[in-house]
Amino acid sequence: MKSPLMKSVSGIRGIVGESFTPELLASAGSAFAKFTNYGTVVVGRDSRPTGEAVSMNLASVLLLAGCNVVDIGIVPTPTVQVMVEELNAAGGIVLSASHNPVEWNALKLINSHGTFLTPAEIKKLFKYMDAPVSFRRWDKMGKLTKNNNAGEIHLKRIFKIIDSKKIRESKLHVVLDSVNGAGSIITPDFLRQLNCKVTEINCTPDGLFPRGAEPLPENLKQLSEAVIKNKADIGFAQDPDADRLAIVDENGKPLGEEYTIALVADHILARKKGSVVVNLSTTRAVEDVALKYKVPFFRAKVGEINVVEEMKKREALIGGEGNGGVISPEVHLGRDSLAGIAYILEMMSSKKKKISEIMKDMPEYYMKKGKVTLGAKSDVNGILDKIKNQFKGEKISSIDGLRIDFIKNEKFKNGWVHLRSSNTEPIFRIITEADSVEKNEMIYKYFAGLIK
Repeated sequence: MKSPLMKSVSGIRGIVGESFTPELLASAGSAFAKFTNYGTVVVGRDSRPTGEAVSMNLASVLLLAGCNVVDIGIVPTPTVQVMVEELNAAGGIVLSASHNPVEWNALKLINSHGTFLTPAEIKKLFKYMDAPVSFRRWDKMGKLTKNNNAGEIHLKRIFKIIDSKKIRESKLHVVLDSVNGAGSIITPDFLRQLNCKVTEINCTPDGLFPRGAEPLPENLKQLSEAVIKNKADIGFAQDPDADRLAIVDENGKPLGEEYTIALVADHILARKKGSVVVNLSTTRAVEDVALKYKVPFFRAKVGEINVVEEMKKREALIGGEGNGGVISPEVHLGRDSLAGIAYILEMMSSKKKKISEIMKDMPEYYMKKGKVTLGAKSDVNGILDKIKNQFKGEKISSIDGLRIDFIKNEKFKNGWVHLRSSNTEPIFRIITEADSVEKNEMIYKYFAGLIK
């Protein structure tokens, strides 16, 4: 059975050689050339073994379609976004399936503003893909150039917004796990520029992921052990395209990727007031941080571009997603693990505290994330409608699947559940959070039972 091709606001994902094919690249590349009005396109990729071949194929299609192409090689996704802005390019494409297994690859599509395509823009692109592939005459082809300093340009933006002197004086010892992905080269270099002692694990950019690609606690055992063994101050874990960040404290304890944005928000708001935006699935700890500083707080649909669009609307100071995604408008409007690392190190240096001590001041919640594989005939909307009617007295959001904050139900009170179908996989996601492990487990089991 052929694997599915996932087309959504998050881009186009598939298994290379099955649903992700040269024919797909010809169709998508030709359509993107038209979408950008045949302007300059920045192309970057993560370290997957299929990346080089796919990148060459895609660049060829774009060139034949009439676009100039700037190839920036293996770089984090946020670096491509920054370079689109820096070069005033018409768009950008990142070849990365993010947390999907190594056999997958994907096209992450960026507009001229350096942000991912909006739902309206992606719909327009998909419409262009329905048309036959179109190439230009031989004398109207584009030109290919390579750029080797994209990482430096990205880091320069981050250095502008942090107190690097204070971080350098702290001489922190960091263990870094880049999952052999796109962050494997730029991140150790960045940390050393901040005068950190760096212990590298899984920093060979061959795309052969030695652990689960997502920086979840269950995938960070090696990082935890390395932090303890090396008596380091902190451990950082990235995902394959280095837009997400998770933290392990000096005792080897994973903080949970949800707390990356909560910590960064607390640090940013301590020095300047402004609104905060996160998605519906993000921990309530961020909401509590916003309440602590008496600033406006908003939630958006899941998906980076949805958070970004809400941040622009609310003129947010900081935003992100609970999957370890920090979005700082000071740098650029996209998830950025490097910006997240900078803020966390600055926070530790400013407070002169260990990361475990800083965590003691954060709200404490317990979250569980699970998924159910969807059948071809699953009636997702019907399931959600039944649940919505059952809990109509609670605080409900239907902007993206169904989120219920329990304010009346005595058993579930102060907890919440978010139910939604995935943008990137044929699955149904169940996310719950509560102020105790027992209550959270109770909520999760109840709703998992309803879905199954």
